[in-house]
Amino acid sequence: MRMVDLISKKREGLSLTRDEIQYMIKGYTDGTIPDYQMSAWAMAVFFQGLDANETSQLTMEMARSGDQVDLSGIKGIKVDKHSTGGVGDKTSLIVVPLVASVGVPVAKMSGRGLGHTGGTVDKLESIEGFKIELTKEQFFNNVNDFKMALVGQSGNLTPADKKLYGLRDVTGTVNSMPLIASSIMSKKIASGADAIVLDVKVGAGAFMKSLEDAKELAKTMVSIGNHLNRKTIAVITDMNQPLGFEIGNANEVKEAIEVLKGKGEERLTKVCLTLASYMAVAGQVYPDFNTAYKQFEEVLKSGQAVETFAKFVEAQGGDSELVTQPEKLPQSKYHINVIAEQAGYIQDINAESIGYAAMYLGAGRKTKEDQIDYAVGITLKKKVADEVSIGEVIAVIHSNNKEVQDSLDLIQQSVKISAAKVEELPIIYEVIE
Repeated sequence: MRMVDLISKKREGLSLTRDEIQYMIKGYTDGTIPDYQMSAWAMAVFFQGLDANETSQLTMEMARSGDQVDLSGIKGIKVDKHSTGGVGDKTSLIVVPLVASVGVPVAKMSGRGLGHTGGTVDKLESIEGFKIELTKEQFFNNVNDFKMALVGQSGNLTPADKKLYGLRDVTGTVNSMPLIASSIMSKKIASGADAIVLDVKVGAGAFMKSLEDAKELAKTMVSIGNHLNRKTIAVITDMNQPLGFEIGNANEVKEAIEVLKGKGEERLTKVCLTLASYMAVAGQVYPDFNTAYKQFEEVLKSGQAVETFAKFVEAQGGDSELVTQPEKLPQSKYHINVIAEQAGYIQDINAESIGYAAMYLGAGRKTKEDQIDYAVGITLKKKVADEVSIGEVIAVIHSNNKEVQDSLDLIQQSVKISAAKVEELPIIYEVIE
């Protein structure tokens, strides 16, 4: 078997066999297939695509290229959740304790953030003492005892995907739907869950800008899951404006706690209840979505979910008092108001630009080496369709530096105000099972 033949085959739009994909991924991972040949194959895929079987086999071989987590030591149907990312996306902080509180086991591996704000791991590390590194025994015990544990991703999880993603990034082949889908799903398959619920974001602050692309990605990932015998559901949710009111790390943890107390922003709460409900159905705790949704509304009112979150924080070395006293989480020195310069209705809040404004404050990383400032961020005081008066506060910048002009200007440019009333954006677009 020769890589040049596989490149030619894909260039002509023909399907690769399982053995051919296995040969290619193994060779690329161990270095016997060079970057220039793999980049030629990736470009052929960019133009010719992959069929459902090829995409599933590519996903499986990338999952097998490194460590695979065996979760058989954990009782019950293990359900994982993945978001394609966005601004103010703290759903994992809410959804995982929510489903754990009704007995769905979640053994989650999360990464650090690169971009607007930290990832789930960075947000949790804003809680004093919280440890994201656990031994295998601790990890399993925590899931069996508390139904949830969250650790950083293994250094040797899907090494083929890491190599291929780095190559796609510099060869103009990132925007290939089967390569995007297999990259995401390979990590989920390697992480060992029995069922997967995907939160596919769409809009200005998401990787998928159009609903059409978001649907295609969602359908491709659900198809991969089904091919690989993993119950997979995708929920397409809005990211045209930031999710919730808070963007940052410690302040996103505070907002997550408010949702878990049943006092959260309506759109954020709806997304989390929807994701949690599909997870609980996949975990066979509830028979259908509507039953699960109603039950989770009661769980939020009862305080059961926030108690589960406090136990989880304590089990991983964190100060659980910060859950009952979130005002003790890291806070910045300066709080600068952003003022509306005209009256009317909020027409648009560009999520991506708001994310960059938060990154300039130190809430995210421009490079992997950057240190995150857990205390900084942005609080939105208005959402799309809200009425606003001249001089009213539309956002608050939280900073440890007085010089915030770049962020302030970016927020002003990101928030568009219209004289006419504006329709509220939908938050859930479609569910693909």
